[in-house]
Parts: sequence; C-alpha cells; structure tokens
Amino acid sequence: MTAALIAIGALVYTAWLLEVVLSTGLDPVRTYVSELAAQDQPFGGLFRATDLAAGSLVFAGAALALAHTLRARHTPRRPWTVIGWAGVTLFGAATAVDSRLPLSCTPTADPECAARETAGLVPATHTAHAVSSSLAMTGALVGMVALTLAARRYGLLPELARFGPPLVALELLATGWTLASVAAFEAGNGTWALGAGQRLQVLFVAVWLGLLALSLTREARRSRNREPREPRDPGRTPDPRSAGGTERPEAVAG
Repeated sequence: MTAALIAIGALVYTAWLLEVVLSTGLDPVRTYVSELAAQDQPFGGLFRATDLAAGSLVFAGAALALAHTLRARHTPRRPWTVIGWAGVTLFGAATAVDSRLPLSCTPTADPECAARETAGLVPATHTAHAVSSSLAMTGALVGMVALTLAARRYGLLPELARFGPPLVALELLATGWTLASVAAFEAGNGTWALGAGQRLQVLFVAVWLGLLALSLTREARRSRNREPREPRDPGRTPDPRSAGGTERPEAVAG
C-alpha cells in the first residue's frame, strides 16, 4: 500500500508538466511553479487540485510507513529510517496544505502583483504559502537524504541505495539554484531563471519518490520469495489468509 500511494502521488506531483500543452501564459524559465495554481490563472483550479491529491497520497503512504516503523517490535528501530519517513510525511502534509493557500496573483510575471506583494497589499495567503512551501521542501530534503542514507547504511533497498545518492546531489544543486534565484528576485536583480531551477527541484523530488516506491515494491517481492513455504497437504483446503503476501515498508522502515 505504501509503495502504491507514493508512486501515484509522485506521478500526480508532476502535473505541472501539463504547462507544456496548456496555454498558461507563464514563462516556465522565470515563474514559480506555484504561480500556475494562482487564483487569477485560468488553470489554477486544476493545479491546486493536483497538488492537493499529490500531497495527500504521499502523506498517507509515508504516514503508514512511519507508523509501521514506530510499532515494529521484531526489527531494530533505525533512526535514519524514522527521520526519513517523518520528512516524507511532512512533505506530503505541507504540499496538501500548500494547495489550500494559493497565491492571489503572479509576482514574477505581473509587476503590479510584485509591487503589491512588496508593499504588503496582498492577502495573508502569500506569506502562509511561502511558509508551507518551505516546509514541504524541507521535508522532502530531509526524507531524501535520510532514507537514502538508511538504505546504504542498513543494507536495504538496493535500488534506492544505488540511484538515490546522485538524485540527492542533483536535488541539493537545484535547491541551491532556487534559493539564489529567489534572493535575487526579492532584491530586484531579476529572476536568474528561477522557474527553471524550481522546476528541476520539484522534478527531482518526484523522480526520487518514484524510485522509493519502486524500491519498496521490489523489496516486498524479494521478501515474499525468501519466506519459507509450508509443504502442501493435498487433503487440506488452503487458508486464503496465507496466500500471497503483503508489502513491507519496514524494508526501509525497520
């Protein structure tokens, strides 16, 4: 269940790519991704809905894994795993909240909006949106670093252990680019391709979430293959509860 929720959430989190085929009127190199969901944008409702869905799905999957980790009795509680799932849970929750706090206008594309924002004449949701967005990306970074480190340190999820580090490195570079661009924009020095940096930032988060979901799915299959099979009694009706297996997020949440 955890892998499925996170996989679908990661896919929905890339809904901003629809700007390639939709006439949003916003320059993807210069504008915030969240400006696609602004209240004055033609497709704002669509992007707010996809952000809400993505955040809710990832939150549900990560919260299940975190709860399983904290309840586990037969496996050692690994601190990096707990921190990682807590980070992903925060990311999902903050992303969902972020969708309910949309910008009223587009400051990087509309000079009047930027002037009102500087003068404090925009709704309080602008400030709240900045806080929730910051929390979401902080949670994503904590989750990416901690779970990738857990996979390598504890010998779990070989796919995440192998491909996670380069994704984390790319995410950190994109985050640095985004923060520098935001600082330049707020200082009145242009956008420094803010939109491109931020789009890479959220894209790497989505790809990493997809890798996490894939790793959990494959680990669940490996676990089922390792489970000893009882000899079948031809005279006994099999118990349907013993068939198949369940996904085990403790592969990285143990």
